[in-house]
Amino acid sequence: QVQLVESGGGLMQAGGSLKLVCETSGFEFSDYVMSWVRQTPGKGLEWVSGISRFSGTRRYADSVKGRFIINRDNAKNVVYLRMSSLKPEDTGVYYCAKAHTTQPDISENIDHYNRSDQGTQVTIAS
Repeated sequence: QVQLVESGGGLMQAGGSLKLVCETSGFEFSDYVMSWVRQTPGKGLEWVSGISRFSGTRRYADSVKGRFIINRDNAKNVVYLRMSSLKPEDTGVYYCAKAHTTQPDISENIDHYNRSDQGTQVTIAS
């Protein structure tokens, strides 16, 4: 059974940093592209960032490029999202997402991923 458990969210002032962690189990982690997606009040559900199976490629939404960094540790089955220079518009629920298939390309289409039901809340105060 696939499990994706996010942590690390919280309340932060604008300009601050947070590090999100997603612990996974129930699948062969290194076989799948992993992404982060978020549900924000303004834009709904959107893809944020993705990382290829062995960290060779990282991609970011334009809205977070230069501020967020995605990493993964295949030995620990964990994916991270380091968020810096946070803005109020980054407020939302952040979800870890596993690609549906083992295809190697990073998709920006949220329909190509399974995500958890829980997520972690990030709130950025101005």
